[in-house]
Amino acid sequence: MADTKREIERKYEGPPAGGDAPLPDLTSVPGVSGVIDKGVAELDATYYDTADQRLATASLTLRRRTGGDDAGWHLKLPVSEGVRDEIRAPLSDTVPEDLTALVRSRIREAELVPVVRLLSARDIRHLVDASGTLLAEVSVDRVRAERLSGGAGSAEWTEIEVELADDGDPAFLDKVEKKLRKAGIKRSASASKLAKALDDTAPRKPEKAGKPEKAGKPGKAGKVADMSKATTKAAKPEPVDSTPRTAGDHILTYVRAQRDAIVELDPAVRRDVPDSVHRMRVATRRLRSTFRSYGKILDRTVTDPIGVELKWLAAELGVDRDQEVLTEHLTTALDDLPSDLVTGPVQARLSTWSGARRSGSRQHLIAVLDGKRYLDLLTTLDTLVAGPPLCEAASKKPEKVIAKAVRKDFEKVADLVGEALELPPGSERDLAMHDARKKAKRTRYAAEAATPALADPAADLVKSMKSLQTLLGDHQDSVMVRGALRELATEAHAAGENAFTYGVLYGRAEQRAAAVEAELPGEWEAIEDKGAV
Repeated sequence: MADTKREIERKYEGPPAGGDAPLPDLTSVPGVSGVIDKGVAELDATYYDTADQRLATASLTLRRRTGGDDAGWHLKLPVSEGVRDEIRAPLSDTVPEDLTALVRSRIREAELVPVVRLLSARDIRHLVDASGTLLAEVSVDRVRAERLSGGAGSAEWTEIEVELADDGDPAFLDKVEKKLRKAGIKRSASASKLAKALDDTAPRKPEKAGKPEKAGKPGKAGKVADMSKATTKAAKPEPVDSTPRTAGDHILTYVRAQRDAIVELDPAVRRDVPDSVHRMRVATRRLRSTFRSYGKILDRTVTDPIGVELKWLAAELGVDRDQEVLTEHLTTALDDLPSDLVTGPVQARLSTWSGARRSGSRQHLIAVLDGKRYLDLLTTLDTLVAGPPLCEAASKKPEKVIAKAVRKDFEKVADLVGEALELPPGSERDLAMHDARKKAKRTRYAAEAATPALADPAADLVKSMKSLQTLLGDHQDSVMVRGALRELATEAHAAGENAFTYGVLYGRAEQRAAAVEAELPGEWEAIEDKGAV
C-alpha cells in the first residue's frame, strides 16, 4: 500500500570535483543549536518514464531506489515550487500498480521503461534546535548519472539538498539559504536530479554545415502533422504563445487551461484529495461550456462529439461529488436541530446511508479513470489543442466576437429566469430554476474565458453569474435534500423507527427553497440593471 509524504526542499549547486568544502558552518543559522553528522548513504536509483519522457515533461518523477532509510518506489508529484508530494510503495521488481495508476493520465497506454540510473553518495547532516528537534536535513550528494534509454551518456556532479523536517516552518529554509548564499552557493538551475541527468546525458545533435533553411509558413499539411504528433505523444504539452491576440487565441488559452486541469487533477482524484473531484468536474464543465458558447470560434461539428464525452465524464464525477455534498447538507441540517427534535437513530441511519453510496461510487469512479473511454477522451483533447478546428471568426479581434457570444448566453439566462418567475411554486418551477442555474453557470464560464480580452465588463459578469448561480444552487440543494429525506424517512419507517425528525428537516428545507424564490426577483433585477458585456 502506498503512503504519502509532503516534501519541501531546495537544491543548490555543489562545488566542482576537487573544489572547496561544499558546506559552510551551519551552526550560525538562526535557530540551529547543533549540526549532527549522520554519515554517508549509498543510494542507487533507477528512474522510469515513457520513451518520449511524458513524466519528465510534466515535472513528475518515478524511481526505484535502494539504500538509505526509505528504500522503495517513490513517485513525486509537484505541488508548488520546491514542494512535492512523495508517494511511496515497497520495493518490487516491477512498477507498483498503485503508482502506475497515478500517472495514467500522463502516460495513457505507453509503457514505463528505465531511462536513467543515478548512483549517489549522500553525506547527511541534521540541523537541530536546542531541544534536539530536527529542523532540516542537509545533504551533499555526489552523483553519477547513466543513461539507460535514448542514448548511452553519463555525467557526474555534486549537489546540495536542504529538506525541511516534517511540519517545519518553510521560513527556516530562507535562513539556511541566506547562509549558503553568503558562502557563494547558488540555487540549482535544474528542478530535480532527473532533469539534470536527462539534460547532461542527452545525445548531442551534430551541427549542420551550411546556412540553415528558413522556416516556411505552416499550411494545412502542417496542421495534420501537429494532430498526428498529439496522438503519438499525447501527454506532452505544446509550446503556447503567452500573448493572445485573436479571438481564437483567447479561447484556446482557456481550453488549454481546462485540459491541463483535468490531466493534473487525475492523481488527486485517485488519492481522494479533498475537493479534487469537484475541481475536476468543474474543469470538464468549463471545457464543454466553452465549446458550446464559442461555436463561432471552434467548429462545433468537431467539438460537439467531444462535448458528449465531457458530459459523460462530468456525470461520472458527479456520482461521487453529489453524494458528498448531499451528505454535508444533511449532516449540517441535523446538527442545527435542537436535541428535543431528534428522535430515533437518525445520525446512525444517515451515516449508513451515506457510507454505502460513497463506497460504491468511489470504486466506480476509479474504474472510470482506468477505462479506455476516459483515456481516449484525454487523447482527443490533446489532438484538438494541437490542431484546433478554428472557424473564420477565430482570426478576428476578440472584442467583437467574444462579446457577442457572451451576450447571447446572457440573453438565454434572462429568458429562463423570466420563465421560472412566471411559474407557481412546485416541481415545474423547481425544474425551471435548475435550468436557469445551469445556463447561469455556462454564462459565467463564457465570461471567465472572455475576461482577459474584455477586462472589467466580463469580470463583473462573472461575479453576477456566480451570485445568481449560488442563489439558484441553494434552491436546487433544497430540492435534492428533500428527495433524500423522503428516502431516509421511508427506510426508517420500514425499520420501525420514528420518522418525525425527517419531517422536521423536510419542512426546514422547504422553507429555505421558499426564501430563495422570494429573493430571486430582486436579485435578477439588480443583475439585469448591470447588463452583460
